[in-house]
Amino acid sequence: MDTFLILQHYWWFLVSLLGALLVFLMFVQGGQSLLYCLGRTSEDKERILGSFGRKWELTFTTLVTFGGAFFASFPLFYSTSFGGAFYVWMLILLVFVVQAVSYEFRGKAGNFLGMKTYDAFLFINGSLGPLLIGVAVGTFFTGANFEVDTANVGNAEAAAATISRWTSAWRGLEAVADYRNVALGLAVLFLARSLGMLYLVNDLEPEAVALRDRARRMLRIEGAVFVALFLTFFVSILCADGWAVDPATGVVSREPYKYLHNLLAMPAVLILLVLGVVSVLWGLGQGAFTESRKGIWWAGAGTVATVLALLLTAGWNGTAYYPSLADPQSSLTIVNSSSSLFTLQVMSGVSLLIPFVVAYIWYAWRSLARQTRPADAKTGAEAGY
Repeated sequence: MDTFLILQHYWWFLVSLLGALLVFLMFVQGGQSLLYCLGRTSEDKERILGSFGRKWELTFTTLVTFGGAFFASFPLFYSTSFGGAFYVWMLILLVFVVQAVSYEFRGKAGNFLGMKTYDAFLFINGSLGPLLIGVAVGTFFTGANFEVDTANVGNAEAAAATISRWTSAWRGLEAVADYRNVALGLAVLFLARSLGMLYLVNDLEPEAVALRDRARRMLRIEGAVFVALFLTFFVSILCADGWAVDPATGVVSREPYKYLHNLLAMPAVLILLVLGVVSVLWGLGQGAFTESRKGIWWAGAGTVATVLALLLTAGWNGTAYYPSLADPQSSLTIVNSSSSLFTLQVMSGVSLLIPFVVAYIWYAWRSLARQTRPADAKTGAEAGY
């Protein structure tokens, strides 16, 4: 394996890891979606937002970092998907901007929209954010409607020419026509809600017994719904055709049970997937059926491991990670969509700073967790959210 190919695999791993961290951190969105079903009183709602209001920046920062890393390492995907399926990506951007605005202005004096309006915005972000991201990620396995003219890539004389073209007028919204994308979107939503409940069980102050007990009871149902939806998506993917890439010619062709073959060909990824699924189930069980408050850590680590394994399955082992339904030869792989060797080499040097970034995130998490709410504040409004 030459240096260029190693770097392409390395950067797909890093992008996949960032995506896995993003899915875990969407427990904030999941918690916001619980405002109207778990927060029965205004005090309960304030307690919920008081917990999640100290973590939303981590999710937003990870989303931006994930998008930036994808753009820098695989720019052809960025231009194809973000430029073609822009209805979906603009909706995702909008709901996350709404979240930032809501946390910033919800508790401000002179808020002319009122706290209830911003609560509704947070609920929309919590519900649509995970759903839309799950549907978008589903297309990594099910494909999308686009064509790529590789002859225009790097052609200075064709600078004004179109490199990629979306073939559906729905601009990405057609992904909901595939039940597998919808199943994954709903699975991510219910996972985020389940993680949100586990975080509340861990974070709520001791006197919030009733709210914590309601979260445990609701987790038994929502956790089961998540497992059913995830199994629906996972089994359907394992039994479906995938898009294999001939390493010698670059020709893309359908291969029955491609993703199953990938897992069997990459035992380390398979082990990571199994450990991740077991960890998620263990965390859900701890939170739903025991008095333990550590379920969020088991489920969180399992979420990162599972999503990482799935994304590696989508892009490694000679697989098109963004299949084209309009023209299979336009499908994107880590080879034909990556940046140049020089760019990947430079970014790989910069990536050595990632452990320091992770350490900072962990430090910020611990600091925020230890931080007492201002003036003994127990609610989001009192804490300024």
